[in-house]
Amino acid sequence: MAPPVKVVLAVVSLLAAVFCGTDPLGLSSMAEFPGFETYAVELPAWSEIPKARDELDLLQRAEVRFLGQVQGPESVAFDPLGRGPYTGVADGRVLLWDGNSWSDFAYTSPNRSELCDPNPSPLSYLKNEHICGRPLGLRFDKKTGDLYIADAYFGLLKVGPEGGLAKQLTTAAGGVPLKFTNDLDLDDQGNIYFTDSSTNYQRRNFMQLVFSSEPSGRLLKYNPVTRETTVLLQNLQFPNGVSMSKDKSFLVFCEGSRGRLSRYWLKGEKAGTSEAFAILPGFPDNVRTNEKGEFWVALHCRRTVYAYIMGHYPQLRKFFLKLPIPAKYQYLMHIGGRLHAIIVKYSSDGELLQVLEDRQGKVVRAVSEVEEKDGKLWLGSVLMPFIAVYDMS
Repeated sequence: MAPPVKVVLAVVSLLAAVFCGTDPLGLSSMAEFPGFETYAVELPAWSEIPKARDELDLLQRAEVRFLGQVQGPESVAFDPLGRGPYTGVADGRVLLWDGNSWSDFAYTSPNRSELCDPNPSPLSYLKNEHICGRPLGLRFDKKTGDLYIADAYFGLLKVGPEGGLAKQLTTAAGGVPLKFTNDLDLDDQGNIYFTDSSTNYQRRNFMQLVFSSEPSGRLLKYNPVTRETTVLLQNLQFPNGVSMSKDKSFLVFCEGSRGRLSRYWLKGEKAGTSEAFAILPGFPDNVRTNEKGEFWVALHCRRTVYAYIMGHYPQLRKFFLKLPIPAKYQYLMHIGGRLHAIIVKYSSDGELLQVLEDRQGKVVRAVSEVEEKDGKLWLGSVLMPFIAVYDMS
C-alpha cells in the first residue's frame, strides 16, 4: 500500500531541509567559509524604523559625472584650498580632479603591479584588493593640508599635500590587527577617530560580513603625538562612517547591521560614553557633517521586512544561506530585489530632516557618501563607475 501523500511530502521536506542545512555538495554562497556563523541583530520595533519617503524620487534629477572615469569612488573630499574632488577608487589609487581631468594623487599599497591595471567594473578588483589597496574614507587636515586615508587593507595612512605613496600610521589596536579599516574623522587636536568594520572579515568578503552581522567591529582613536591607537568601543556590528559634530563635542558613527547612528561623547560629563543617536531607514555607509552641523547619511538600501526578520532570527538566516543560491541573489533578497539609492539628513539633535531617493535605481543606484559643498551634494558610491551631483537649488 502506497504511503499517504502527506507522509511523502513530509519525508521529502525533511530530506531537503537536511540537505540544505548541511550543504554536502558545497553549493551554498557560504561554502567557502566553513566556520561561517550568523548573529542576532539588536533592532528597534518595526514601527520605529522611519517610513518617510521621497515621493518625487529627487535623486533621479542628479547629474551623473565622470562615467567610466572613476571606478567605485567611495569617498569624496575637497582640500583646504577648495580643490577637488579627490576620491579613492577600486584599483587602490586616490585621484584628483583638477577641473579638466583626473590625475593620480596618491596610493596606499607599496606593492602595486599589473594586477591593479584598469578593469571594467568596481567589483572586478575585489580578488586583488589586498595587493592594490582599497582607499575608503578620506579626510583632509584643514591646518596642514595632509590627507588621511582609511584603507581597508593597509590601515590608517597619511599623505602630504604633494601626494605620492601614503605613509602607514597604524595597522593594529589593542594587539589586534586592523582587518577592515573603513572611515575616519579628525578633531581640532589632530586625533583621528576611525572604524575597523570587522576583525574577522576583509572588505573583499563584505557580503559575508553583511550576512553574518558578527559583532567584532571597533571604534578607534589614533593619537599622532604618542602614535598610540586605542580602542574606544568594541563588539560593534559593521561600524562604518564617522563624523565629528560641528562643535567637536561628540562624533557620530554608523552601524550597518543595526541600521542606526550612535553618538560617542568626546567632551563634557558624558565624555567616553556612547548612546543611540538616530534610527535609520536602512543600512548605512558613510556619514558627513555639513557647515550647519547637520549629518548626511548614505544608505545602501531601505531595511526590508525580509532583512528585519532575518536580523532577529540568525539560525533562520543561516539556513537560508545554506540553500544553493549564489551570494548575489541572497544579497538581492536582502535589499529588496534591486539597488535603490537613499540619503537622509539629520539635525545635530538626531531629528530626521530630509529624505532623498531614487527608489527605482534609474539614475543613482547606490550611494556610499554624501559630501555637501556650495549648494550641491556630491554622491560617491563604492559600487558605481561615476560620481553623481545633486543640485539642492
